[in-house]
Amino acid sequence: MSALDAHDWRPDFAAADPTLPSWFLDDRTDLTLRSIELRMPVLLLWGDSDPISPVRVGQRLAQLLLRAELHVFPGADHSLGFTHAAEVARLIERHLACW
Repeated sequence: MSALDAHDWRPDFAAADPTLPSWFLDDRTDLTLRSIELRMPVLLLWGDSDPISPVRVGQRLAQLLLRAELHVFPGADHSLGFTHAAEVARLIERHLACW
């Protein structure tokens, strides 16, 4: 993730909730090679102003996942589900209708 300029959210998250299990914060398993095994349609929703998970992360996932569809929301950050709820809901409904 650091190679894609993603901010490491773990220290802030741990400080906000000290009861989190250590595996949640410590696991660094690289699942890149396993991602090609996923065959289901995947909807990727990204904000172009997200410091935790920059668009480059979404673009990388879109490359790795064979049936991924990436939507980038201009001006949105990591809380795009709240700030762009109507459009997010529309995309999710459309995605689920394809199943």
